[in-house]
Amino acid sequence: MGGEYAPEVVADLQLMVAGALDRWQLSPETAISLLNLSENATFALSDPRSRRELVLRVHRIGYSSADEIRSELAWISALRRDGVVETAAPIPGSDGELVHTLLSPAGGPSRHAVAFERLAGQEPDAGKDAVQWFARLGELTARMHRHARSWTLPHGFQRKRWDMDAMVGPNGYWGPWRAGIGLEQPGIAVLEQALLFIQRRIERFGVGPARFGLVHADLRLANLLVDGAHLRVIDFDDCGFSWFVYDFATAVSFIEHEPIVPDLLQAWLRGYRNVAPLEAQETAEIPSFVVLRRILLTAWLASHSEIPFARQFGAAYTTGTVTLAQRLLRGQLFGPVEIN
Repeated sequence: MGGEYAPEVVADLQLMVAGALDRWQLSPETAISLLNLSENATFALSDPRSRRELVLRVHRIGYSSADEIRSELAWISALRRDGVVETAAPIPGSDGELVHTLLSPAGGPSRHAVAFERLAGQEPDAGKDAVQWFARLGELTARMHRHARSWTLPHGFQRKRWDMDAMVGPNGYWGPWRAGIGLEQPGIAVLEQALLFIQRRIERFGVGPARFGLVHADLRLANLLVDGAHLRVIDFDDCGFSWFVYDFATAVSFIEHEPIVPDLLQAWLRGYRNVAPLEAQETAEIPSFVVLRRILLTAWLASHSEIPFARQFGAAYTTGTVTLAQRLLRGQLFGPVEIN
C-alpha cells in the first residue's frame, strides 16, 4: 500500500536515522527499533557502547514547521522547569540544536527530527484501573491549563489553532471527514446535523481566554506512561490553541464509545477540580467536544489509512461515530444535554 508510511518509506526512514546517530553522539552499534507509526514515525535508540536510551521522533512531511516544533519544545521545557508535569526532556544534538533535519540516502525528501530521553512506564490499560489514572490526569490537565494561562509565550511562538474549521472545515488538518472509511450518505447526514448542533453550542460558548488557550490536544492513553505511582505525559506534537475542556475529549480518543467513559469523565472532573475550578457551562460542553473529536479522528483514520493502527479500526469506527452523534443529538451522551 502506498502513502506517507509505505514499507519502502519506513525502510528509508531507518536508513535516515542510522545515518544521523552521531548527531546525538550515539555509536554505529546503536539498535534502532520502530516504536510507532502515527502522525510521525518514532524510533527507540539503544546504544550498547554508551548505554544511552533515546526516543527519536521523525516528523511527517509538511505537518509541522521547524518553528512550530521549536515552539512545542519551548512549552515542554517550561513545563519541566516549573514542575508542572513529568514529561520527556528534549535532547540536543552535539551542535546544541534540538530540531535536526535528516537527509534521505535514497534521494527522498528530508524530514525534521527531535530526540527525547526515554522514560520508564507503560500505557495505562483502558479497564477499570483507568478510572484512578483519569483522576490524576484531570489534576495534571488542570496544572497544564493553569500554566498555559500564566505563561508568557516566547517571541515567535507558533502552534496550530484547533478550532472547528481546522478540525472539520473544508481544509481541515487531517483531511475531509466525509471521506471516513465506510461512511455513506445516511451517516453523512447525521454527522452534518451533529456538527451544526456542535457549532451552535460552541459559538455560544466562545473563545475567551478563560476557555480557550494552549492545550496538549492529544492526551489519549498512548501518550500517558504509568510507572508505579507516577503518571507521565508525553507527545506534545499536537499541542496548540483550543478549548481547554477539549483536552478531555482527546483523552478518550478511540474509546469514546466504551461504557467506562462516563466513569472516566467523573474521575477526570474530580481531579481537575482539585486543582482549578471548572464551571458548569464548561462541563456541559464536554459531550459536544467528544463527538467533535470523534469526527476529527474519523477523518484522521481515512487520511492515514496506510498505517496499521488506522486500518485496524476500519468502517466499524465510522459506524460508531455516527452512533455517538445520534446519542449527542438525543441528549443521551454522558447525561442530558440541553438542545436549543
